[in-house]
Amino acid sequence: MDQLGELGFLGMLIPEEYDGLGLDMLTYLYSLVEIAWGDPSVSVSISVHNSLPTQILLRHGTEAQKQRWLRPMARGELLGAFSLSEAGAGSDAAGLTAQARRDGDGWVLDGAKAWVTNGASADLVLLFARTDTPDDRRGSRGIGAFLVPTDAPGYCPGKKERKMGIRGSETVEVSLNDLRLGPEHLIGEPNRGFRYALAALEGGRLGIAAQAVGIARAALEHALRYAEERSQFGAPIRDFQGIQFKLAEMGRRYETALAILERAGRAHEAGDPRSRRLSSTAKLTASESAVWIARQAVQVFGGYGYSREYPVERLFRDSKITEIYEGTSEIHRWIIAGQLYRERDGVQ
Repeated sequence: MDQLGELGFLGMLIPEEYDGLGLDMLTYLYSLVEIAWGDPSVSVSISVHNSLPTQILLRHGTEAQKQRWLRPMARGELLGAFSLSEAGAGSDAAGLTAQARRDGDGWVLDGAKAWVTNGASADLVLLFARTDTPDDRRGSRGIGAFLVPTDAPGYCPGKKERKMGIRGSETVEVSLNDLRLGPEHLIGEPNRGFRYALAALEGGRLGIAAQAVGIARAALEHALRYAEERSQFGAPIRDFQGIQFKLAEMGRRYETALAILERAGRAHEAGDPRSRRLSSTAKLTASESAVWIARQAVQVFGGYGYSREYPVERLFRDSKITEIYEGTSEIHRWIIAGQLYRERDGVQ
């Protein structure tokens, strides 16, 4: 991560005025595809840093906050994390319970967060907590966004999750115990944090779609190579129609995922009102394509595909999480359907 930071990969979407590279969305997404082709775990750590904490800070932070935190984040001197989910608030993210209460002009945070990527290794975590009170809950309008240094007293990373895949990406629980923050750690308005999160997650979903496309391409390439090298019945298995049809369908699904990723990236860059639907469509299409393609790659490898000595079993395990985080496939189908009606009715 230090080397990636030195090369500018942790500031890809941050403007040059804040020491970032100022890349356009498509260049950023293609970069993530290439990194995921090599290692999906590295890709997701980079994606989280680039699309969530830095973008919310860029859009809603004060100039002082940007100078203090955004610049070193762009240079790779500070690694960022994002913490919205809790044990009881996954798809229903607005149901979080971690509490932020006012203490003079500052805040005191208590509670527990879950599934925090980079949560123990990061220097800063953009963390969401309730700013309303227990006797006056305001739903999604009672949530604030806080920039929390991980060396602050009361920030306590818990156990690292033992995951099926993406094992090179750190995922932890975090406990907040009487964690005190000054007013400069609140991003934007104290009751609009959830809205900030939803807007940033649109870009985050594109990052996961890019990760899935990279996994799909890697699995396809391994399958193509192996089908050429492996012989049965006196001929390479690439000559058998059953394998050819499998490879053709893998290629078709990969190209489809790549095409919708590019379309969604262009829409996001242009501020197209359809971008929310297209981001969900890209994430849904790419993730389900990656799982299917990786599974077929294991099948092409046969018994060797089930062995850890060959790469496709890891790609199969790594692919599955893309259907779950940054919104499950079921949630994205719900979003897409709702957005189709909103677009038809002219609702922004």
